[in-house]
Amino acid sequence: MTEKLNAHEAELRLGQIKLLSLDVDGVMTDGGLYYNEDGLQFRKFNVKDGLGIKLAMKAGVEMCIISASKSKTTLPRARDLGIRHVRVGSEDKLADLRAIAAELGIDLHEAAHMGDDITDVELMRAVGMPIAVADAMGPALDAARYVTTRPGGAGAVREVCDMLIRARGG
Repeated sequence: MTEKLNAHEAELRLGQIKLLSLDVDGVMTDGGLYYNEDGLQFRKFNVKDGLGIKLAMKAGVEMCIISASKSKTTLPRARDLGIRHVRVGSEDKLADLRAIAAELGIDLHEAAHMGDDITDVELMRAVGMPIAVADAMGPALDAARYVTTRPGGAGAVREVCDMLIRARGG
């Protein structure tokens, strides 16, 4: 189990972070999948998280989305938020983050990843600031240096974005 930082310590550490990587299901959403009678899948994204992402990008933080899910519902949300680096259907999240970070000229120690389950753990162990949402599963909680007070899809991303902005003096 990784030693946890309190909110103040985490905010200080976030001042050194240049790239925030986000999982989708359980982080940007509440983890629920909604289907209509025709079998079409829907996800609910939190608008407050979205504003936090936009404000953090305006403050100079790079953003990326890396999801194991192959659902295409992530793509229009990323486009609406202005997130350019998106990987859906990722079979190797760490390789995808390494490629994105290299393209941006950012070291993984200058990256944070927000995750919620076992598919995020390897990536969380490789970044400088691993973050789990409050309702994450045990392995992700164990790998995290900071655990948000809010659950996934209900303001957890906004919580971290606000910390990133404050860490930059905003």
